Amino acid sequence: MAMTKPASRPTNPRFSSGPCAKIPHFSLDMLADAALGRSHRAAVGKDKLKAAIEGTREILGIPADYKIGIVPASDTGAVEMALWSMLGARKAEMLAWESFGSGWVTDVVKQLKIDAEVKTADYGQIVDLATVDFDNDVVFTWNGTTSGVRVPNGDAIPANRAGLTICDATSAAFAQDLPWDKLDVTTFSWQKVMGGEAAHGMLILSPRAVERLESYTPAWPLPKIFRLTKGGKLIDGIFTGATINTPSMLAVEDYLVALDWARKIGGLPELMKRADTNAKVLWDFCDRNDWIANLAEDPATRSNTSVCLKFTDDRITDPAGFAKAVAKKLETYDAAYDVGAYRDAPAGLRIWCGATIESADVEKLTLWLKWAFQEALAAQA
Repeated sequence: MAMTKPASRPTNPRFSSGPCAKIPHFSLDMLADAALGRSHRAAVGKDKLKAAIEGTREILGIPADYKIGIVPASDTGAVEMALWSMLGARKAEMLAWESFGSGWVTDVVKQLKIDAEVKTADYGQIVDLATVDFDNDVVFTWNGTTSGVRVPNGDAIPANRAGLTICDATSAAFAQDLPWDKLDVTTFSWQKVMGGEAAHGMLILSPRAVERLESYTPAWPLPKIFRLTKGGKLIDGIFTGATINTPSMLAVEDYLVALDWARKIGGLPELMKRADTNAKVLWDFCDRNDWIANLAEDPATRSNTSVCLKFTDDRITDPAGFAKAVAKKLETYDAAYDVGAYRDAPAGLRIWCGATIESADVEKLTLWLKWAFQEALAAQA
């Protein structure tokens, strides 16, 4: 028997994994205090940039002796700055379990040509961290945005490691508990869990990372936009609000508004709880239906932000076409936007469950998902 089309749609059908949904009840009026038409080097601009840095420190619980900088080109720019500025001092280990981690492998092995051991895992899995030698510099993503997996904790990273840990945490920050004592370089962008605008990245350095920057000079030339030191010393202004290039003060204001929202709802514990609650709705839905499953095989490594799903019904003859048909059906009826799997990932869906999403909307989405599945199956027949 065909399922009746659900009567109620998600209030906010924006489930994109980046840029992600804005904070609840967002309005452009919230940005009225933006320092538009003012220099980012004027007092008002510097104050707002510094507030963004210190608000990040406050909400995420970043240690006082860690440096936090706002850098260009989103999370990608922040990662590239770290790779080009710090790697090469010792052997590297590159860990990849999805497309962005694979991209960092390409940069290090093919562009920088660094002596590196590459360890990979299929989509839905992660590398066995017990096999990693942390006396090497280790580069990895904490949350695989395109595969729906995450590092469960930092237990495998020794406190007395000789190498640096360089962690792309763009879909983890503000939704997962990052162990700062185990992370030397951490990057993320505003456009993920906080629902901010794109193009700005955050670069967080431990004292060990700063020591590497001040004691090691790479063999290759560095473009201006990557330079973090001058005369052998860290350019401290980058980490107090004097950005390398001109930031968007509108985007800065948007990030400040999101930080204030996080502060008001209870900070990091509440942000993580919201993401956990949202993700569990989908996990429970998969447990109740044998035609859909979480791409992440081990429950301990399931992402609570970028939840990736695969269709498992053996009646499906064209997995990629079927998944696209379901995603299109959901968008056509304004039930969910931008939920197709990433282009390099296995066929399926990717549904963002970060803190700016409301669990009631995820609940409604599951009804539409079941309906769209049946519609696509009938169309295939």
